[in-house]
Amino acid sequence: MSAPRIRRVLIAGGGIGGIATALALQQQGIDSIVFESAPRLRDGGAGLHIWTNGMLALEHLGLADAVRDTAPAQEVCSFADWRGNSIGDWPVGQFTARYGQPTVAIGRSALHGIMSDALTVPVRTGARVTGYAQDREGVTVRFDDGTEERGDVLIGADGVRSAVRSQLLGPQPPHYTGYIAWRGHAKMSPEEIPPGSFLGLFGRGTRFTYYDIAPGVVHWMSVANGPAGGRDQGTPQDTLRMLQARHRGWVDPVARILAATDPDSIIRNDVTERKPDPVWGSGRVTLLGDAAHAVSFNIGQGACLAIEDALVLAEHLTRPGDVTSALRAYEAERRTRTAPMQLLAARIGWAGALENPLAVWIRDQLMRAAWTRVAFAAAEKEHVAYGTRWRERALQNHH
Repeated sequence: MSAPRIRRVLIAGGGIGGIATALALQQQGIDSIVFESAPRLRDGGAGLHIWTNGMLALEHLGLADAVRDTAPAQEVCSFADWRGNSIGDWPVGQFTARYGQPTVAIGRSALHGIMSDALTVPVRTGARVTGYAQDREGVTVRFDDGTEERGDVLIGADGVRSAVRSQLLGPQPPHYTGYIAWRGHAKMSPEEIPPGSFLGLFGRGTRFTYYDIAPGVVHWMSVANGPAGGRDQGTPQDTLRMLQARHRGWVDPVARILAATDPDSIIRNDVTERKPDPVWGSGRVTLLGDAAHAVSFNIGQGACLAIEDALVLAEHLTRPGDVTSALRAYEAERRTRTAPMQLLAARIGWAGALENPLAVWIRDQLMRAAWTRVAFAAAEKEHVAYGTRWRERALQNHH
């Protein structure tokens, strides 16, 4: 049986997952078009952790060198309590020798720009998907301006509040974790914050993490428990003062980072996630990235998983067989990969949100006992080593 004849793939969403999908299909010679609801193709200003598995996927797309030109490679990810008492260190720098790519930190917009610049397929902005209809021959996507587009397959890569997902699985909102993340950028010299830095600090019901994402630019995140839907009162400077009060007395360099922060860079988001779903698609429609498996920031794998999704999807769409079978095979493979990571991120988030002093003390003791040796080994075996499939595939193709 010949490979499925796919003339045109419709991709809802122009974020990292959607662009990665278009790139992976482009690499396989499959035409696609990306529909982005925003008036221009861009992504947010937050920072991203790209673990080695994500870098190996980007290497497969031919983008790893461009990312490494911008993104600081990390040697050690350190974790401590808010006073600076060590919880453990993850020597992620070892991954470079072991797997051929580092773990890096990069601005979301920088990664999105590198990926978008490599794209040759059309992108239609200002195109908000409202629904779709499918038949035996293809899929028709509808937009809020009344227009329609026709293709062979529809990929819902339109984020945690995906319109494609809503029609496919019902309009259930994502689960609110119970905590909020404030993110911002500080301008600090390499002498102030050494390149490749990462520190995650745990407090009572609040956390603070920072890492540099480009020369002289430090991305940070402050997390605290609170009700959903809240808004900061006053000016951005008032928000910064509130965060400085929250973290007063925390170990250096937290105060220095906040003092060097541009108040206008601060963004606030309720942190949401989803539990693993047993169904991602139907017929010629499937989901990808946050639309399929929204995962909280706690394991730093959200962007990596979306890029992996894209490569696996493209692989399945080039194999012999019919289109719908290819989509179901992609979903089955990726659910096995993403479900444990969704659950792990939720558990770490729950532990980080603890407020009871005794519970916090027990958490910190347990983490000290297992964080470096057990947790790091598990992260490498279960998460990072997965990326070797792309390098092995490249070697097979070369020979």
